[in-house]
Amino acid sequence: MFDYSGKVVAITGASSGLGKQMAEGYAKQGANLVLMARRVERLQASAEEWKEKYGVDVLPVACDVTSSESIANAVNAVREHFGHCEVIVNDAGGEKGTGTPLVDYKREDWDFTINLDLTSVFAVTQAFVNFMKEAIAEGKQSYGRVINIASIYGLVGNTAIPTIAYHTTKGAVVNFTRGAAAELATSNITVNAICPGYFYTELTTETLDSDYFQAFAQQSVPMKRYGKQGELNPAAIFLGAEESSYVTGQIVAVDGGYTCI
Repeated sequence: MFDYSGKVVAITGASSGLGKQMAEGYAKQGANLVLMARRVERLQASAEEWKEKYGVDVLPVACDVTSSESIANAVNAVREHFGHCEVIVNDAGGEKGTGTPLVDYKREDWDFTINLDLTSVFAVTQAFVNFMKEAIAEGKQSYGRVINIASIYGLVGNTAIPTIAYHTTKGAVVNFTRGAAAELATSNITVNAICPGYFYTELTTETLDSDYFQAFAQQSVPMKRYGKQGELNPAAIFLGAEESSYVTGQIVAVDGGYTCI
């Protein structure tokens, strides 16, 4: 099970963090990759490493997920290089105004976060689903998978730090997932979401290792620790696999139990 040989997995936000971790997880399963991000030099470095290490084909593509033209160019690059794409993982994201209370939150920071974390998911999904449908009709692939990376903050509020726009976008991504899954259910394309908890990445390690957040983990995470590198990968591999054909519209929290209490 979960053999991705000959399959193509595209991932936005693949230059660092969880996107990069998931990309390598798919490569270990034999998937050919499309690495998408703005920092193409990082994608190229990963591509060279993983081609040699795992024997897979890796296409780095510069892509700004807030630009319809950039997304269209990325899809065309995938069409020309591979001719098909079984999985799109919407991982790219970011925010402005973290730590600012709701009553003081700036409209420009709200608009930035909504555009990057929500509108981009719609735009990338739409572009890749159309491509998947085309490739399915032409017999170049037999199924499609959309995986949206939301957050535990799309399921619950929090008392650690105010981040109202992020809560809003990730909650919307959760229900966008359900709506898209219902629409695409008869197209042999599934749509699911993963809600990561707190995970160690190059950007979060210093924060999560602080005394405050170590104490926070002891109080709020039943496993009393944060996610380690690679612990998100199995959920992404399962949801993207051919074998998960009857799983759609589901929201999978990978959070050490944070949202179960």
